[in-house]
Amino acid sequence: MDSILVTALVVGFLGGVHCLGMCGGVVGALTFSLEPKAQASWWRMLPFQLAYNIGRISSYVIIGALFGFLGATLGSLATFLPAQQLLQVIAGLFMITLGLYLGGWWFGLVAIEKVGGSIWHRLSPYAARFTPVKYIHQAWLYGLVWGWLPCGLVYSMLIMALSAGGALEGGLVMLAFGLGTLPNLLLMGGFAFYFTKISRNLWVRRFAGVSVMAMGFWQLYLAVVVSV
Repeated sequence: MDSILVTALVVGFLGGVHCLGMCGGVVGALTFSLEPKAQASWWRMLPFQLAYNIGRISSYVIIGALFGFLGATLGSLATFLPAQQLLQVIAGLFMITLGLYLGGWWFGLVAIEKVGGSIWHRLSPYAARFTPVKYIHQAWLYGLVWGWLPCGLVYSMLIMALSAGGALEGGLVMLAFGLGTLPNLLLMGGFAFYFTKISRNLWVRRFAGVSVMAMGFWQLYLAVVVSV
C-alpha cells in the first residue's frame, strides 16, 4: 500500500504540468473572483487558494473512496488476489497511457475527458453561485465543485484507487495524489503566467511523461512478477 501512495503522490507532482495547462483558466478565474484587496497580496490570497485546493482534494478523496469500495466489492465476487492483480495491471496501463498523454505522444485520454465533460457541464453553474468569493467557506465550496472537472490525470488515478483494496485505501490514494498536485496549483494561483509558460515547455512535459510511464511499468511489474 505504501508504494501505491508514494506513486500517487509523485504522479500528482509530475502531472502538475498537465494541471497547470488544463486548470490554468480555472485557477485564473478563481484568483480574479477575489476582492481586489485579496488579489493585491499573495499572502492574503493564500488562505483562499488553500481553501480552493482543499475543496478540490476533498472531492478526489470522496470519489476515490467510492472507487476503492467498488474495487473491493468486485474483488470479493471472485478470488480476491487475481482480481486485485487485474485491477493493478489496468492501473499500470492507464499510467502508461497518461505518460504518453503528458509527453504529447498520444492523446487517447482526451476521449475520456470528453465523456466526463457532460458531468462538468451540469456542475459548473453551481460553482458560479459562489462568486465573487468573499469568504473562505465559499472558496472551499468552489473547490469542491472544481474537483469534478473532467481530467484524464484524475481518471487514471481513480483506476489506481479502484485497485487499492477498499474505500479507505482508495480515499488515501486520491488524497496522496491531490497533495502531489498541490504545490504546482498553489504556486500557479499567485504566478499564473509564469507557471503556465513552464507547463507548455515540450521538454518539461516529456520528462513528466516518461517518468509517469516508468511508474506505470513499475506497477505492471509489481502486479505480474512480484505478486506471482
